[in-house]
Amino acid sequence: MKNAQARHDKNRWSEWGPLFRLLLGGVGLACAQWAWACSAEIPSNVQIGLQLYSLRDQMLAHTSATLAEVHDWGVSNVELAGTYNLTTAEFRDQLDEHQLNAFSAHFPYERFRDDVEGVAHDAQVLGLKYAGCAWIPHDDNRPFDEQTCRQAIEVFNRAGKALARHGIKFFYHVHGFEFQPFQQGTLFDLLMKDTNPEYVHFEMDVFWIVHPGQDPLLLLAKYPKRWELMHLKGMRDSTPTGLLTGHSATTNDVALGTGKIDYVPILRLAHHLGIRWYIIEDESPSSEQQIPQSLQFLRTMQW
Repeated sequence: MKNAQARHDKNRWSEWGPLFRLLLGGVGLACAQWAWACSAEIPSNVQIGLQLYSLRDQMLAHTSATLAEVHDWGVSNVELAGTYNLTTAEFRDQLDEHQLNAFSAHFPYERFRDDVEGVAHDAQVLGLKYAGCAWIPHDDNRPFDEQTCRQAIEVFNRAGKALARHGIKFFYHVHGFEFQPFQQGTLFDLLMKDTNPEYVHFEMDVFWIVHPGQDPLLLLAKYPKRWELMHLKGMRDSTPTGLLTGHSATTNDVALGTGKIDYVPILRLAHHLGIRWYIIEDESPSSEQQIPQSLQFLRTMQW
């Protein structure tokens, strides 16, 4: 198996080598290859986290016991998506009790549009470094089109600047539907072009890059300075791709190291580009069983 994996990695490197040589440079490339071959543990500048939405049902039913389980898995960093019927202060107390650091959280689009100072207040209570949006509202009556995209760009630029005054970084979590064709590229390219890089950062959810038929390696290389966080979840082999819905059955989430996404080259390039935060998000009904498998994959892969 190890020899097969080595051959696979070598083949992937041969495929992407010319692009990465332009990105990394000759000497840097050689050093990176040597480091990747020798490393067998998580680098010191890499932080692994868990999106607590992965355990949303458990969090609602037994918040304290679920946070204790997360701590017992060896997780110390968490990303939030709500506070599960607790006030912000009460939830912070629960996190502190279980020695969990909330470094990031998702908030609804409408709050960034209408209540960004309220987001800043909640983020400060929770001790967040990042506050992000995971979905731009749209539906059949209001599709995600150029107009909707440009409205989101205005909201993100304004929210990012406001949050920066409080020492908090704003990010947008890509969800797949943004890759609608537009001009010579996609609406995602428009998002990247017209959002202010000083105030608007991006979270790559690898599943939601592969789902619409995009390539995470190409997007990391195309926008190397815009990605600051990365969501990690495996994709079942039978999952259809090439779709722009932003929706998939939760049973298509599988443990890292299984399924159709080859995470090793993606994580290696992301690490080289300086991405620090890697967040497991597993929305499947089997998340409690799969999260420890994903953690083991990250702890034992050759970075």
